[in-house]
This record gives sequence, structure tokens and C-alpha cells, in this order.
Amino acid sequence: MTAVTEGPGEHNLALLAEQSFERLGDYDSLHFEGRWHTSGQIHDRSTRVAEGLRALGIGPGDRVLVLTMNTPEVFVSYRAIWRAGAVVTPVIFLQTPPELRHILEDSGAKAAILTPELLPLFHGASAGLDIAAIVVDGDGAGGTTPYAELEHADPGQIVPRADDDLAALLYTGGTTGRAKGVMLSHRNLWEAGRGMEAVARSTGSTRSLLPLPLSHAFGLNVLVAGLHSDERQVSVMQRWFDPAGWLELVQEHRLESSPVVPSMMQMLLDQPYQDYDLGSLVSFGCGGAPLLPALRDKVEKAFGVAILEGYGCTETSAIVTASTVDASRPGSVGRPTPHAEVAIMSPEGTPLPVGEEGEICVRGTGVMLGYWHAPELTAQTIRDGWLHTGDVGRLDADGYLYVVDRVKDLIIRGGFNVYPRDVEDVLVEHPAVASAACVGKPDAERGEEVVAVVQLRPGMTATSQELIDFAKERMAKYKYPREVLVVDAVPLTSVGKINRKAVRDLVR
Repeated sequence: MTAVTEGPGEHNLALLAEQSFERLGDYDSLHFEGRWHTSGQIHDRSTRVAEGLRALGIGPGDRVLVLTMNTPEVFVSYRAIWRAGAVVTPVIFLQTPPELRHILEDSGAKAAILTPELLPLFHGASAGLDIAAIVVDGDGAGGTTPYAELEHADPGQIVPRADDDLAALLYTGGTTGRAKGVMLSHRNLWEAGRGMEAVARSTGSTRSLLPLPLSHAFGLNVLVAGLHSDERQVSVMQRWFDPAGWLELVQEHRLESSPVVPSMMQMLLDQPYQDYDLGSLVSFGCGGAPLLPALRDKVEKAFGVAILEGYGCTETSAIVTASTVDASRPGSVGRPTPHAEVAIMSPEGTPLPVGEEGEICVRGTGVMLGYWHAPELTAQTIRDGWLHTGDVGRLDADGYLYVVDRVKDLIIRGGFNVYPRDVEDVLVEHPAVASAACVGKPDAERGEEVVAVVQLRPGMTATSQELIDFAKERMAKYKYPREVLVVDAVPLTSVGKINRKAVRDLVR
């Protein structure tokens, strides 16, 4: 991914950021924890940090890990990394040290940008690895570089990168127990961002609240979408979603929209939202997890908003279809955005007629370049130009997509992906566990909850709570099972594989 061009490609994200600033000028664009940051400050800082990164030896194609909570420095860092020609490798801070170490080793990250409170996690994962750690708002202790030091550099030019060069490497859970890197190009994210901006434009909103982690594909897409806007966008950002704080910020800043996942909406309903003036709210953009109809109805009535559902995955740059204010249907996740084409296919890979259920397949400019260092897996997933999502759905005569179920056994808990094999591999490490199976169970708050059944070894004992605690100590907080059922035998198929349908019947 080291193509040389005379200048940045048409879809270069650093160029998009620069054009956005030139088009909209300097204004109060980002509010974070009591302080306003102007678009000019963010732009200037990013141009300097880009040169600071280059001074550290970061060049075209180098991966830069970004391990932070939501802060203004994330906006600065992403733009700076792209401006330096490098690759954003965002990681959500809920990772355990072994999970983070795998990402560091697999990506070959040359540098990392951190918030100070995550230094212990980073040090625990990176021991023995040759990485330059850059601390956001830190003092440079422990051999790290203060973020402010990078900003002392003089601004430079955008490092040329082609449209199809790698812009981001996002890690998503794998069925083999190891996260795999999804390669997204400048063109992928540019086009997907434009698609999401069209959805936002349909609401007429210009003042939004950002509670989503910007290290998530959904959050990253929202950031890029804002760079496409022809109107000045004002964002108020939370370090991490806090429902009470969310309500206060909407009231204080008269905010009109917010991208959320279903679990966030459930938590908002659990607050005394009636005590706040939320009359400015117009819409919620909802994705990342299945939205139960009952929850949708409650939120629409409680907040008086339009809920615009969408569908996508990391491999499609987070968005494939979306509802708009003037084009939505109950139960649907909308129609394909301009950069995507959707087909429903049979197991043999042939297109199915309107109304028939089959695998959701996608092609278009948002589809990933492939999986990092995994050509065989890429070939299995992208066939004849179509990305096979593993999800089951149907299209109606007007092109609206309805997601029915998942072929894959992926569990989406509160917007985060949980793969059963990850949970199962941990549970069977317990000395009393002979085998384990994990499935998702519908949950009003999280969309799905992680539940496991285990079969104990002869003569061994273990309580459900003991097994939950065992997994909790070894997995990211969003992954470990909240329920573990001890059964006489884990249900198997005739060929010895886990019978997940039977397991779901057990837990439900």
C-alpha cells in the first residue's frame, strides 16, 4: 500500500479535512467538558502533529495505534495521521492486555497515541515490542513523548496517498478467537462518510451530541461524515456515554441529533428524562445492534424524535443502508446509500427475487480492501466482487432492506461485537469445564446478552457465578457472559459441532 502520486488523491481524507476547513472557516465546532474548540484550532493542531509524527519517523503506510477515550485529540490525531500518510489503527480501551498485544503485533504498529490513564494497559500489552508511545496531555514520563511536543513542529504539506491506499486498520473479533484487521482505504471511508452525511442532511440538524467511541467503525464514520458537510456542524462530545450527562448536554446546548446504539436509548429511558427540556431534539441515528420494535416505539414517544435506522459492518466502512426523514419504513433499516449496492443471495451465490430471504451481500466503494494478512479469509468473504456479510435479510419492491437474522453466530451486545468462540475458548480454560457453547439472547437494554452453557468434567464442580467471574477476569468487559448455565451435555449436531439452535432453545 505504498503507491506514489504527485499529490493527494481525490478521496484523500487529509485533503477532505483541509477542504472542509477552507469551505466553512473558523468557528466554535467542538465542545468538550466545558471548553469550546474551534475548527481552526483543530486544523492547525493537526497540521503540526502530522509533522511531529513525521519527525518521529512515521511515514506512508505506517500504522499508528490510537488508544484513547473520546477527546478533542482524537479529532486532531486522525487528521494528523492521514496528513502524514500513515494509517489510523483505532482500538477501543475495553481491550484486555492479551487482546491489545495481539493487535499491536498483528498490525505492526510503529507508534501509539494514548490517553494517560491507559498507559498501564498499554505497558502491560506492549512489553518487549519496539513502539514509540505518545501520551495525550501527558508529561512524557516513562520514555513516552508528550503530545504537546508534537505540536511544536511547523505545518507541512499533505503526504501524497492514492485513493485506494490504506487509511484505517480496524480490528474486529474473529471466530478463531483472534481479532482480524479490516483494511479500509481513503476511498472507502470518504464514500461511506458521504453516504452518512446525506442521512444527516435529511434531518436539517447542525447541532449534534457524540456519545459514541470514535474508535468504533460507527464513530469513525460519523467523524468523516462531518467533513463532507456544506454547513457548519457543531458537535458536543462525551468522553464516554453517560446518560444523565447526555440529557444535561442536550438541554444546555439545544442539541438536535445524536448517533446512538439501542442500549444507549434504553439507558436514557431509565433516566428521569421528563425533568429536562429536550424539545430541540429532532432525530437519533441508530445502528450497531438490532433495535427491538418495542424499544423504538418507547423512544419515539418519550423523546418525540425520528429514529433513523441503518445497517452496516466494519467490512463495509460501517454503513450500507440508512433511513432518512422522508424515506423510512417500520422494521426496515432503510435503502442502500449511494456508495453501496445490496443483493440477497442464495447459499449458491445467486440473486434471489424481491421478498425472499437470503444472505445480505454488498458491493460498492465502501467495501473493504480485505483482511490484513489474511488473503484466504478475504477470498472467502469477497466473492465475484460481492462481500458476503453472513446476515440474513430481504429486500422489498422499493429497495428497503429488512434484516431477519444472522448466518454468522455473531452476538452484538450494546453495539459491540462478541464472537462465541472467544467466550468459549476462555470458559474451557477453567479446570472444571469440559466444553462450552455461547449464544446471544434478546435483551431489551443491550440488544443481545451474552449467555453460555457449559458441560463440566466428571467429578468436578463449579457454580455459574464462579464461571462468570472466571471469564470476567480474562475478557473485555463487553464480552464476558452475564449468564452461565451448567448442563449435563452441550448440544451437538450429528457431526459433532455445537448445535447453536438447541443451545438457544436452552437459554431462552
